[in-house]
Amino acid sequence: MTETAHATDRPVGEPVFRPATPADVPALVELVESAYRGDSSRAGWTTEADLLAGQRTDPEGVAAAIGHAEGLVLLAERDGGLVACCQLERRGERAYFGMFSVRPGLQGGGVGRAVLAEAERLAGEEWGVGAMEMTVIEQRTELIAWYERRGFRRTGEFSPFPYGDERFGIPLRPDLRFVHLTKELKAS
Repeated sequence: MTETAHATDRPVGEPVFRPATPADVPALVELVESAYRGDSSRAGWTTEADLLAGQRTDPEGVAAAIGHAEGLVLLAERDGGLVACCQLERRGERAYFGMFSVRPGLQGGGVGRAVLAEAERLAGEEWGVGAMEMTVIEQRTELIAWYERRGFRRTGEFSPFPYGDERFGIPLRPDLRFVHLTKELKAS
C-alpha cells in the first residue's frame, strides 16, 4: 500500500494543490521573487537575474490575479509549505498560464511538471477550454525548450517587453520581447 500525504490520495512527496486566497499574497510574492530575481534565484535554472533586475511581481499584482473573476492562482504545497504556484486565467476558449514559480532548490525535481499537469487538467477538464497559452521572454531558450518538450509550440507571435514599467522589472538589455506559446488540450 502506498503511503499518502495528509488526507489525500497522493503519494508522500507529491504536491497538494489548492486555490490561493488573499492571505497567501505575502508568501506568493516571496516565492515568485525567489524563483526569478536576485541571488537566491540562481540556485534554480529559471532565474531571470541576468536579463532583469528589480521586482518580478508585487503584492497588488498577485492580489489582482487571486481576485480575477475568470481565473485563479494555483498553489502547490508539501507538508503545509508553499513549493510552487501558477496563475490560470480563462480567456474564452483558451486559458492563459503565467506566474509559474517553483522554489529554486526544488527545480528539476518534478514539482514543475506536476504543477503544469494539474493546470492543464483544471483548464481542460474543469473549465472545458481547448488550449493553454503563455508568453515567455524570448531569450529564455532553455525554458522555452522545456515547454516545447511538454507539448507547447511557438505561435510565431511576439509581444513587446513593457520597458519603462518597473513593476515587471528593470531590463538589463535592450532586446527583450515575449514569444507566444500554445498547447492544445485533450478533450475529456
